[in-house]
Amino acid sequence: MPTLDDKNAIAFEFARICSLAAVKVMEIYESDFEARGKDDKSPVTDADELAEKIILTELAHLLPEIPVLAEESFAAGFRPKTDGAFILVDPVDGTKEFINKNGEFTVNIALIEGRVPTAGCVFAPARERIFVGGTQAWAGTLKAGQSVSADALALISTRARPASGMTAVMSRSHADETTLAFADAQGVTERVSAGSSLKFCLIAEGTADVYPRFGPTMEWDTGAGHAVLNAAGGAVLTPDGAPFVYAKEDAGYLNGAFVAWGRTE
Repeated sequence: MPTLDDKNAIAFEFARICSLAAVKVMEIYESDFEARGKDDKSPVTDADELAEKIILTELAHLLPEIPVLAEESFAAGFRPKTDGAFILVDPVDGTKEFINKNGEFTVNIALIEGRVPTAGCVFAPARERIFVGGTQAWAGTLKAGQSVSADALALISTRARPASGMTAVMSRSHADETTLAFADAQGVTERVSAGSSLKFCLIAEGTADVYPRFGPTMEWDTGAGHAVLNAAGGAVLTPDGAPFVYAKEDAGYLNGAFVAWGRTE
């Protein structure tokens, strides 16, 4: 059992759990499933709920003393302690992408310490693409249910800012006028659409430079991607340049605006 000090071991345990949960996710994805509406009107499927149960069971064995803030259990009324180290779980980030069957949904687990992500995994099982972040970041090909190790993945890092024109990765379903205005002000010359937490990962692997988000997200939407990006040399900041932090209990774990950068200078 890894200790909290071994970020890479924890990150790869998260990857193992993501791969395990993704078996159930893909089983439902490839079936004739139905979506339902939650109290907040957001969609949910059996994949969200069943994958979260698998993840929570595995985390209880892996790090039994660490509280877990997970999307579906939070929606059901569970409120863990988040004043110390805790884990964020989004079993299916991009439920709309899941329902639309475009493959851009992800399974996400992140460790938060001192209000910042220190280890995480983002797995896109329909794309067979996994991203892992601890003290370094890795990416590679993986099928749901397969075992994962650093040896089978490649180290990734953010790229230097281009001399002219940045590539911005935008939400496929949430780009708004504020986001577009920010992109124009930063001299963005290329825009790439992506769903779910894959936006952070495109920057982490050096195929994009910036991801501005001015619309609402929840902490479990961003924690794992943020961990991967941090490990790859990037940063997530508020629009005025302050560190972007977690454990926002008073706000109901609702994120404010942020900008994910490959390089801050």
